[in-house]
Amino acid sequence: MSSARPASHSATPPAATPVLPHGTLLLMATACGLCAGANYFNQPLLHSMAVDLGISEARAALTVTLAQVSYALGLLLLVPLGDMLERRRLVLVLMLLAALGLLGSGMASSFGLLAAGTVMTGLFSVAAQVLVPMAASFAAPGASGRAVGLVMSGLLTGILAARSVAGVLSELGGWNAVYWTGALAMAAVALALRRVLPQAPPAQRIGYGAVMRSLLTLVREQPRLRSRALIGGLGFATVSVLFSTMALLLAGPAYGLGDAQIGLIGLVGVAGALMANMAGRLADRGLEQRTTLAGGLLMLLGWGALWLGASSLWWFLAGLLIVDAALQALHISNQNVIYALVPSARSRVNAVYMTGYFIGASLGSAIGSYAWLHWGWSGASAAGLALGLATLGVIAWDRRLARQARQAAA
Repeated sequence: MSSARPASHSATPPAATPVLPHGTLLLMATACGLCAGANYFNQPLLHSMAVDLGISEARAALTVTLAQVSYALGLLLLVPLGDMLERRRLVLVLMLLAALGLLGSGMASSFGLLAAGTVMTGLFSVAAQVLVPMAASFAAPGASGRAVGLVMSGLLTGILAARSVAGVLSELGGWNAVYWTGALAMAAVALALRRVLPQAPPAQRIGYGAVMRSLLTLVREQPRLRSRALIGGLGFATVSVLFSTMALLLAGPAYGLGDAQIGLIGLVGVAGALMANMAGRLADRGLEQRTTLAGGLLMLLGWGALWLGASSLWWFLAGLLIVDAALQALHISNQNVIYALVPSARSRVNAVYMTGYFIGASLGSAIGSYAWLHWGWSGASAAGLALGLATLGVIAWDRRLARQARQAAA
């Protein structure tokens, strides 16, 4: 199937498909923010968890990698269920199980229990990735990019705000309180979604084995799914280097900040999340390629500023803002392209893409932790720049694929 079809047309639902009102999209955005943010609560809390559980900071930092690896497994094994099960019910079940994982983390008295809760939360919080293609499926004609952009703005804001909220709650009630509050909020929003989401049965009856086998078929037959998954994975790996090390820099001798202060710094990146909505609008106008290239270039610019952030908080804040905005530009343009490839299999396409996305995240976290351990912030910055250059290389490949698809269609 050609990948050259504009997303705003391919993603248009049939006339009989209900269009979600703006309020429902906002609630979906909130749910996505909670699901994704739940995997980032631990990042400003690494030092506090290490002290309270009597473990090293390096071991506490492993929870970042565990969250991302388990999320990637959930994307691969659970998100494809959206093409074979009723999606509203699937979202509810996944979110309630993720809430149980958060509750388990909050009750942890050892690293093993914390790790188990982290894995459970990561595995089932992929409910967000069932909701995002639902937003595209139930969007008004010609507004798929905007609907996805709005929901993704909530998801990305949740990731960024999670650090700030976690830092403040940790100061007020200890790091355990962060997880207890998150569990309650997750359950409440899941029940609210049950009341407002329309039923979304699968387009065809298909068994789980066939669904999983079709993932390989999609990867084999859709070259732009491969290229866009690589762009997403490398882009998120670049940002994960930052996510896995920034708390260690800011809490260290250079700045000596506490959990709440580190969390509040993360609010700077919320402005970058607004790029998601803008990128969605640009996608509806057929400007995905330009948006992608701009995102890749901004990523390098942001890491240049972050390198200088070792001794200047202003440079660090500027770099954080730019890198977050760059990731949103890459991610939304990626999703706009992939959802147009096989509209009848959006959950599976999203599963392939997001699996690569979070494999990249876990790789970036591991690289960031290793670079920090051996070379400090300079090593982490060099790793971020190297991954950014690799991202630009794949963007160039994707542009060639897009040209070839247009020529074949002509």
